[in-house]
Amino acid sequence: MAASLDQAIGLLVVTFHKYAGKDGDKNTLSKKELKELIQKDLTIGLKLQDSEIQALMKYLDRNRDQVVNFKEYVTFLGALAMIYNKALSSWVEVLWFGIIPL
Repeated sequence: MAASLDQAIGLLVVTFHKYAGKDGDKNTLSKKELKELIQKDLTIGLKLQDSEIQALMKYLDRNRDQVVNFKEYVTFLGALAMIYNKALSSWVEVLWFGIIPL
C-alpha cells in the first residue's frame, strides 16, 4: 500500500490530468479547464469570481502561452499549500501535539 504522501502526490497528478486535454492538449490546462478544476476540486473555487480566476490564470501562466502546464500547476499548488499551512498551523499543533494556541 502506498504511503499517505505518495497518495497525495498521486491525487494531485490525477486531478491535473482529469481536467487537462478537454480542450485539446492533454499536457496543459486551458483557462476553461483551470476554471473547472478550481470550481469543482477546491472549496474556495465556488467563491471566486471569473475576474479572480482570470487574474490567477495570468499569474500562473509564466511563459505567457495562454495555458497552464504541469510545472505552473505545481507552482500554484505549492503556493496554495503555503496558504493552507499558515491558516491551519495552529490547528495542527492542537491536533498532533496537544498545544493550545494563544
